[in-house]
Amino acid sequence: MKRREFLLGSGAAAGALGLGGLGLAAGAQELVIQPASFALRDQVTRGMVSLSPDAPPPVLYGKQGEAMRLPVRNTLPDYTAMHWHGLRIPNGMDGVPYLTQMPLGQGETFHYEFTPPDAGTYWYHPHCMTMDQMAHGLTGVMVIAEAEDPGFDSEQVINLRDFRLDDAGAFLPDYTQRGAARAGTFGNVHTANWLQAPVYDHGAGGLVRLRVLNSDTTRIYRVNLDSSNARIIAWDGHPVDVEVPLPSAKEPLLLGPGQRVDFAVKMPEGEGQTVNLMVKLPGQPLRVMAGLRAVGASVARDLQELKPLPANPIARPDLKGAELHEFVFGWTPEGGEPNNGFCGSLGYNFWSINRKPWPGDAATDVGPLATLELGKSYILRLRNESPNLHPIHLHGLAFVPLKSNIRTLPRLMTDTMLLLKDEVVEIALVADNPGDWAFHCHVIEHQKTGLTGFIRVV
Repeated sequence: MKRREFLLGSGAAAGALGLGGLGLAAGAQELVIQPASFALRDQVTRGMVSLSPDAPPPVLYGKQGEAMRLPVRNTLPDYTAMHWHGLRIPNGMDGVPYLTQMPLGQGETFHYEFTPPDAGTYWYHPHCMTMDQMAHGLTGVMVIAEAEDPGFDSEQVINLRDFRLDDAGAFLPDYTQRGAARAGTFGNVHTANWLQAPVYDHGAGGLVRLRVLNSDTTRIYRVNLDSSNARIIAWDGHPVDVEVPLPSAKEPLLLGPGQRVDFAVKMPEGEGQTVNLMVKLPGQPLRVMAGLRAVGASVARDLQELKPLPANPIARPDLKGAELHEFVFGWTPEGGEPNNGFCGSLGYNFWSINRKPWPGDAATDVGPLATLELGKSYILRLRNESPNLHPIHLHGLAFVPLKSNIRTLPRLMTDTMLLLKDEVVEIALVADNPGDWAFHCHVIEHQKTGLTGFIRVV
């Protein structure tokens, strides 16, 4: 039986069509994908996509080890599906059309239900009509709180992303053929939480957990804070257990699409003083993306009061005897258009994994890039044969970088590895979550033009 035929006859398809999937449990939070309008510049921009008609997608909150019920209803004429980036959840809830569920048509609801095993900063976005819906705004942060309060006075979420607008505030084309064949098509309106350099108030002298997400379709941000009274406490959702230098203007942190970083920030003591999140864009001076402003009388906290975040329950790979698989990311030796079914294609292929472009989400008789045995440890060698950078994301599993041919990598648990020009990185993981897991570049134009596939865990 072909994958598509299996899905059409499975409980996953029934859930997508509202014909007997998971029930809408009491307290469930319905998410409605809908058209939206918002003033990204002085004018209102129409044709946006959000979970609200006039606001960015909300931050979704859950708690480690507690069930989440998130029915997603699609009101758009286009198909969609929702992926929960970085969460190690059951494969049927991963939200990848044709791989784990059928696409979600207009008026249909899929009942996502899962219990997140890990605390941290994650995010959600569509995995069908991905380029169009993400470029028009459908990217949101998901916060999974620790089982015990880590001791911050407050927290702040920052979702970094560009939009491509003309002078009248209308959308320009989401992508270009030239951009797709290179580093991607960049936006020209740079936002934090859909705003231009917003400022958020936090108690003077307090400790703030600053959660930063890059949800852009293309841009790699070079990030730093203009304060040294801070430290990195988590990377891609997971607590850091090695010392990570605080980025500076001279040595910023590279944050690729899909990646997240959590800072512990000590707020200034004086009323009105700020700590700014800065980015460096090519050919431009440092830009303030968002600010934290001290308000009220100082509570005089100290970063040393914070205990390390508790580790998430992730198995560490056993490197002795771990089987090696190699993946080559580069241009495709052949063209053609992928068969993405209801989920949209850009019209051409430029990219490949192991020198074969993805034949398409809806293509039949497509096998995995690799088959891993449940519970075993593996080393994956990721080789970038192009001059362009690629944030490589693996669904459903977490991995740790081991080594690079051009830089020293801290061994931080992650789900997205940013490959530099001509870089070869070895990562290690335990194949502890069964299913077919998407494996792709998170520059969406690269993903949609061939640089994608999946890994099977059985």
